[in-house]
Amino acid sequence: MNVRYAGAVRRAGMAALLATTLMFTAAACGGEGGADREANSKESSAPAGSTGSPTNDGKTLPDTSKVLATLKGDRGIEMVIHEAKRDSGGFVTVSGKLNNTGGSLYTTPVQWSGQETAVAGTGRSVAAMTLVDSKEKKRYYVLRDTDNRPLTTSGYEPSIAAGQSLTFFAQFPAPPASTTTVDLQFPGFPNAPIEIS
Repeated sequence: MNVRYAGAVRRAGMAALLATTLMFTAAACGGEGGADREANSKESSAPAGSTGSPTNDGKTLPDTSKVLATLKGDRGIEMVIHEAKRDSGGFVTVSGKLNNTGGSLYTTPVQWSGQETAVAGTGRSVAAMTLVDSKEKKRYYVLRDTDNRPLTTSGYEPSIAAGQSLTFFAQFPAPPASTTTVDLQFPGFPNAPIEIS
């Protein structure tokens, strides 16, 4: 009984921390005008239905001049990792873009959402992404909220048009401070070492 109670308290604390972080992010970006907001939404390939993505408005994108890794998938899909940032709350947030560099519509695979039935039931996401700390011999999965929804970009359209992009983020538990590089794994792409900032 104590283990269940401790787990519930821990999940509630993580959800409260995430809600506070998102509230401050929204407040910091709230001053922009309607024209700027419209321009930003056109630049972002994440549809308005995406839930919880800090990349849905252009002001919260990571520095896109930085590229930690570029991974080539099949049929012209390319994953660009711009940032893997360690947060003070004990999280690592990975963000980037999935670019359709091919000449035709790319249908996003259901494997991107992962194999967990509860998570797959929340809709399309990139919850299958994992980080591997080979030094500590640990694998980190995308965090979940108290309703078992993944803390990652979700609810996006089932396809990416030619020449278009899908911005994404995914939050993971942070590895120990001594770990500065992890391997990112995602279905359909080769493994890639990325540096945590």
